[in-house]
Amino acid sequence: MARHLKTGAPSTQYSSSNAPSNVPSIVTGVIDAIRKDGDSAVRSYSEKFDKWSPKSFKLSTEEIEKIISTLPEQVIKDIKQVQHNVRTFAQAQKESLKEFELEIQPGVFLGQKNIPINSVGCYIPGGRYPLLASAHMTILTAKVAGVPHVIGFTPPINGSIPAATVAAMFFAGADSIYILGGVQAVAAMALGTETVPKVDFIAGPGNAFVAEAKRQFFGAVGIDLFAGPTEVLIVADEFADPFTVATDLLSQAEHGPDTPAVLITTSEELGRETMRLIDVILPNMQTGELAGTSWRDYGEVWVVDTLDEAYNLADVYASEHVQILTQNPREALVKMTNYGALFLGEKTCVSYGDKVIGTNHVLPTRGAARYTGGLWVGKYLKTCTYQEVRSEQASGELGRLCGRAARVENFEGHARSGDLRAQQFLKDDYEWINVAQIQRPEQRL
Repeated sequence: MARHLKTGAPSTQYSSSNAPSNVPSIVTGVIDAIRKDGDSAVRSYSEKFDKWSPKSFKLSTEEIEKIISTLPEQVIKDIKQVQHNVRTFAQAQKESLKEFELEIQPGVFLGQKNIPINSVGCYIPGGRYPLLASAHMTILTAKVAGVPHVIGFTPPINGSIPAATVAAMFFAGADSIYILGGVQAVAAMALGTETVPKVDFIAGPGNAFVAEAKRQFFGAVGIDLFAGPTEVLIVADEFADPFTVATDLLSQAEHGPDTPAVLITTSEELGRETMRLIDVILPNMQTGELAGTSWRDYGEVWVVDTLDEAYNLADVYASEHVQILTQNPREALVKMTNYGALFLGEKTCVSYGDKVIGTNHVLPTRGAARYTGGLWVGKYLKTCTYQEVRSEQASGELGRLCGRAARVENFEGHARSGDLRAQQFLKDDYEWINVAQIQRPEQRL
C-alpha cells in the first residue's frame, strides 16, 4: 500500500507549467505581427524582449570563428567529446532503421525508405541556463539523420552572444546560426521571412512562450515534443544511499520553480533521511532558491511495500527521467513501460543524460511518456512506403479483391480502379466499363 511522506502539487496543477493564462494570446499576437510584417516585426520584438538589434541576426563565418576563438581550449575539447558520444549513439540509432523491399506475393513488391526532412530549425535556450547541450541533441542528431539544411537559433544573454553555445551549434553542424530568441525566433523559422528560410520541422526546448509558439505552429510544421517542466522520479530500495538520492533529486529540481521531483521507496527510513538531507544541502547550493521552491511545492515522497508496487506507481507518473537506485536496477527494464529515459544504478545519474553521456535529453513530459519516446534520429526521418505490381496476374487478382473490398465500404470509385485492372489483365467483364466504351469507342480497351 502506497502512502505519502511528503505531498506536492497534483499533476494537473503543474501540467500548465505555471505559465500565465495570457501566454497563448501574447504568442498569437507576436505570430500575427510577424506573419504580416516579417523581418521588421522580428526586429521589433527582439528589441522589446531581448534588447537586441544587430545589423544581421545571422552570424557570418568570420563572426563564428571569432566567437569560438574566445573560448578556453578545454571548453572546445569538452564540447567535441560530448558530441562524439551523442553522434555515436545517434549513428547507432540510424543504423537500426532498415530500409527494405518485400515480394509479398509473386510479382507484388512493397518497400520502405527512410527519407530525411529537408529543413529543420533548432532552438537552443538561453536565459537563466544557456543550454548548449541542446545543440548536440537537436542539431547534431538532425545532421546524423541526413537533414541537408539545419539552422540554429539561440537568444542573446544580457545583450551578449553566448560563445559556448555558438561553438556547440557550429561543431554540431549547423548550416546557419542566428542570435535570436523567443517567440520571434520560432515564428521566423516557421513562417519564413525576408532573411530567415522557412523550415519543415522545429526542435528544441524553451520557456512557456517558446513552447506555446511551437504548439500553435504544429501542423503547419512538425515539432519534436510538447514540452513541460523538467521531471525526475527516483525508485529506491533500502540499500540506496539517501545522500545520493537527495543530491540527484535536487540536480533536476534546479531547472525551475515548477519541477516535479518524486521519490518512491520501499524504505520509510530512507525516505525520511532523504528529506532531512535535502534540507541540509539546499542552503549551500547556488541554485538552492529555485530547487527549494520546486521541492517545497512539487516534491513528493512515497513509501510502498514492494518494488513491484514502486514500478507500478512510477508507471502512473510516466516521468521524463526515471532513476533506479536499487540492488537490481535492470529489473526496471522488464517491469516498467512508461518513462522518457531510464537511468540505472548509482553509477548513473540523470545529469549524465542531460549533459554528456550521449543519449538525447529532449524527452516527453506531462505524462506523454505513456505514448511516445523522446527526440531521436527517427524524428528527423520520414519512413515512406512504395508499391510496385510487376505481374499482370497479380494485378488482376488484386483488382478483383479491391473491387469487393471497396464496395463493402461503398467506395465505388476505388472499386472501379480495381475492376479496370481485372478487366485489363484477367479479361473480366464489367458493365460499367462496357457502358463507358460504348460512349467513347475511341477509348475501347
